[in-house]
Amino acid sequence: MILLISLGVRHAFGLFLQPVSMDQGWGRETFAFAIALQNLVWGASQPFTGMLSDRFGAKPIVAIGAVLYAAGLWTMSVVGGEAVFILGAGVLIGLGLSGTTFPVIFAAISRLVAPERRSLAMGITMSVGSFGQFAMLPISLGLIVAFEWQTALVVLSILALAIFPLAFGIRRVPAPIASADEDVSFAQALRDAFGQRDFWLLSLGFFACGFQVVFIAVHLPAFLADEGVGSGVATIVLALIGLVNVAGTYYAGLWGGRMRKPMLLSWIYLGRAAAIAAFVLLPVTATSAYIFGAAMGLFWLSTVPLTNGTVAAVFGVKHMSMLAGIVFFAHQLGSFAGGWLGGWLYDRTGSYDIAWGIAIGLSILAAVLNWPITERTLAQRRAVS
Repeated sequence: MILLISLGVRHAFGLFLQPVSMDQGWGRETFAFAIALQNLVWGASQPFTGMLSDRFGAKPIVAIGAVLYAAGLWTMSVVGGEAVFILGAGVLIGLGLSGTTFPVIFAAISRLVAPERRSLAMGITMSVGSFGQFAMLPISLGLIVAFEWQTALVVLSILALAIFPLAFGIRRVPAPIASADEDVSFAQALRDAFGQRDFWLLSLGFFACGFQVVFIAVHLPAFLADEGVGSGVATIVLALIGLVNVAGTYYAGLWGGRMRKPMLLSWIYLGRAAAIAAFVLLPVTATSAYIFGAAMGLFWLSTVPLTNGTVAAVFGVKHMSMLAGIVFFAHQLGSFAGGWLGGWLYDRTGSYDIAWGIAIGLSILAAVLNWPITERTLAQRRAVS
């Protein structure tokens, strides 16, 4: 439920790009920069949030994150100029997301289930989070149409605050330790991770995921409007991505417990590249947009349980929040690039063509990077070396 609210609200931000920019007289770059900064702050703070969660438990971290998330949404609604808007959308929500999303939640869940069930558990949890995207997009659009964007943001801030009481239902149990290699200090865990080639490959591949997800979520409504396709279609497309991804994340988690997770990641990135290329190279219509939404939905956040599952498989769960947070930081660097660069390129070229091309190229690169990654534990790696 925490992921449903947190990710659902986050994926609705793209609907606010045009009304906020037009009402305030800003170019698209201002809004795009705020969302890009949000992702950068989220990613930069995630390893530290994860370290605190590993040390003190997820409950206080999620509760504080809920308050920051709600405060950020409310600050966005205040018409106080670009700096105030960027503070709310960029800094406060970025910090709030670091406490209410998958690195913290997945680590808490991973402590409660057997290793062979972790991938499936993450897939199920991510499926519920994906349903939040499906549910929140039409709700957010309805609020914008009925009450204007400022009131819509206030309502969403109240919804985000509902995460606060949910935080107190999270159980805290000691991290299961499979071997002495996992029972180490956080400093040693960092040295172990940074010394593994596969950790860096996994992180670099996740950069592509961040670029694509945020670029599409933020700029797809404006892109479709430029192509003469109405805003209602964009809302349905983004909601369709979330709905189909309920199945995509579930099966990614299910198959991740049976097959090599890095191999599945490679196929997901190749699938994204094909879906994006077909969408932008063929004539853009409402029908093609719906097909694109369904295709991208299969791959949208399916990378998340597989990536976090690989971290848990190799390094254990004692420091999983922190290590998954570091991998996620690479994802958020990509998110910053996707959110900001899309607006920057559009304002200077009047087109999203270059940004779409970058998204395709990064997807192919990520597929190549993930393929050689193995899921051997640290003990197995040291035995081989």
